[in-house]
Amino acid sequence: YLPRLNMSKVLHPTRDPTKMGLGKSIAVLTSGGDAQGMNAAVRATVRVGLYTGAKVYFVHEGYQGLVDGGENICSASWESVSMMLQLGGTVIGSARCKDFQTREGRMKAACNLVKLGITNLCVIGGDGSLTGANEFRTEWSGLLADLVRAGKISAEEAKKSSHLNIVGMVGSIDNDFCGTDMTIGTDSALHRIIEVVDAITTTAQSHQRTFILEVMGRHCGYLALVSALACGADWVFIPEMPPDEGWEDHLCRRLMDQRSRGSRLNVIIVAEGAISRDGKPITSDQIKKLVTDRLGFDTRTTILGHVQRGGTPSAFDRILGSRMGVEAVMALLEATPDTPACVVSLSGNQAVRLPLMECVQVTKDVTAAMAQGKFEDAIKLRGSNINVAVMNIGAPCAGMNAAVRSAVKMGIIQGHSMLAVHDGFDGLAHGQIEPITWTSVSGWTGIGGSMLGTKRTLPGKMMEEVSLNIAKYNIHALVIIGGFEAYVGGLELVQAREKYEEVCIPIVVIPATVSNNVPGSDFSIGADTALNTITSTCDRIKQSAAGTKRRVFIVETMGGYCGYLATMAGLAAGADAAYIFEEKFTIRDLEANVEHLLGKMKTTVKRGLILRNENCNSNYTTDFIFSLYSEEGKGVFDCRKNVLGHMQQGGTPTPFDRNFATKMGAKSVLWLTEKLKECYRHGRIFANTPDSACVLGMKKRALNFQPLADLKADTDFEHRIPKTQWWLKIRPIMKILAKYDIKLDTYEHANLEHVVNKTGSLKK
Repeated sequence: YLPRLNMSKVLHPTRDPTKMGLGKSIAVLTSGGDAQGMNAAVRATVRVGLYTGAKVYFVHEGYQGLVDGGENICSASWESVSMMLQLGGTVIGSARCKDFQTREGRMKAACNLVKLGITNLCVIGGDGSLTGANEFRTEWSGLLADLVRAGKISAEEAKKSSHLNIVGMVGSIDNDFCGTDMTIGTDSALHRIIEVVDAITTTAQSHQRTFILEVMGRHCGYLALVSALACGADWVFIPEMPPDEGWEDHLCRRLMDQRSRGSRLNVIIVAEGAISRDGKPITSDQIKKLVTDRLGFDTRTTILGHVQRGGTPSAFDRILGSRMGVEAVMALLEATPDTPACVVSLSGNQAVRLPLMECVQVTKDVTAAMAQGKFEDAIKLRGSNINVAVMNIGAPCAGMNAAVRSAVKMGIIQGHSMLAVHDGFDGLAHGQIEPITWTSVSGWTGIGGSMLGTKRTLPGKMMEEVSLNIAKYNIHALVIIGGFEAYVGGLELVQAREKYEEVCIPIVVIPATVSNNVPGSDFSIGADTALNTITSTCDRIKQSAAGTKRRVFIVETMGGYCGYLATMAGLAAGADAAYIFEEKFTIRDLEANVEHLLGKMKTTVKRGLILRNENCNSNYTTDFIFSLYSEEGKGVFDCRKNVLGHMQQGGTPTPFDRNFATKMGAKSVLWLTEKLKECYRHGRIFANTPDSACVLGMKKRALNFQPLADLKADTDFEHRIPKTQWWLKIRPIMKILAKYDIKLDTYEHANLEHVVNKTGSLKK
């Protein structure tokens, strides 16, 4: 993770975004290895480019197509990017290109662009592809001069195309590009890996096997590391952190230890580029031989290979590609001859623009960027006999168990005794509390729902019993994992501190709910899994509509009064509209949507998808909207409706939710450990300051602890949602990509920043 230094805060002048691109042409190409989500980025670039009034061109087969020209560079229309969202790989093709590495090849490419009047290039690829693009831009004026001298272009043509603007988006499953938290395709590759690990673990447990899984990552261990975190692997080998000498003995001891604790399964994950301290490769075959010869375990090796690149992109990658595509077009249209080539990146939850070559340079410099996860620095309270209780509150969701497992294991590493509270505040009031150990949470990462059991009951009416049990079981700190009830329950505990001294302990709330409606966090654990469930269902629905033609589907999503799921699934699945409570709508809006669909049926895209959040409007119900659309569409399209229901809460957690939950669980316990030291007075714990009871949440760029009391002002308690919600700013993107005539608020777009290194000094 690279901190960033914001170098400009210039407000954009007022302008009409639908006229920003008039007279300009944009070309989009995908280069290097393919990655799932590239098509979402291409689609967004094309549609937002057309929305701004620009001409947009596809470049087929990457840089090879740029050099060869002709039919490889063709104009893109709105309909030409339809039904691309759910496809893996890249529809416009990608190719390794030796020709572009020569000046002669780049001259041909420049000539092809000048002849079509294209001076804006959007490149989606890895660091090699982006370096090539920057080199192309740097020598642009020299290439034009040579072309004029050779009589290939006229001086007038050269003058019209005097500057080439470049914006990059990183498409790479390895997540090996410095400057962005996630590259397009990484999340989908993790989905593939975790699907395989989940499938393998069931067969391995049946036979008491050790499985060695080799994943991609020649120079970058991100996929291996996060997969290992997400599936609770016993050991992981990554290129950035070679194991200490004598690792063979350590590994065998570890595997034996796990078996002696009753585990029937061992999982070892190896990045393909894993090396030892002396730089020699560590291969899966070598590890298999070691485990078989020394321990006699039944051992199997699986090399995943190109499976990781394949398949449909995850909801995260579709939304990431769409957001980056919008930002890329804005960056191109705002660029001046002095603006350096930039790359659109993700920092926390924000799109940022960074100078392309700074990122490439840092990517080359970084050789040990994963030196995190060292627990030696964590201050241990060993022997202090601290008891930390963990509980789940509210509706169950995928990822809750991963958060519990992480909190329990981190607590034990810190030297605490960990306690499990079953069935939420009910269990706390009725004494359903027991010790929870390292082995009892093994294998929990990939299990959906809540192993501890969960209820919606709030503690207010049972505070007497709750306080007595906190004292009886000697609970010194509390981790509450859950949805809006967890937040409200935490507030009730804080209020009860005035009356009940036993409740004066450090408390942390970790948001976990499919609704994503907990104040203090942009994301909740479980929302990504629900989003993928909805998106894959919508894909199937759209496929059926594409087969029958002239059909509109109305799909009802969960979320209470929060429209997050409906909005983000709408963006990920390419919906025509998403009705939510936060954005009031009238019969006029419904009428406009019907008109929009009637117009759409006259094009080549003869299908529609409408999402409706369950509580968006008490009168305009799903049945009402279905009836209205059915009546108004008579003779032009027919309607079907789907209520997705509780399938959205179930399933195994996605890699994002496993990883997010693991981070949140660990971070919450490290924070509690510090708080316990602050609150330790005269041999006892006493915490009654507002900052000793916090929500841990992702806000914009970082995980932050915010006092529960401070979040009250930003909470709509009646509708159980935060008053300000970041994703509302993304809603216009969904409408623009569905071809509605609305204005995009360009004030929200990023300014160019610089990458800084860990010490905070500007990277030269």
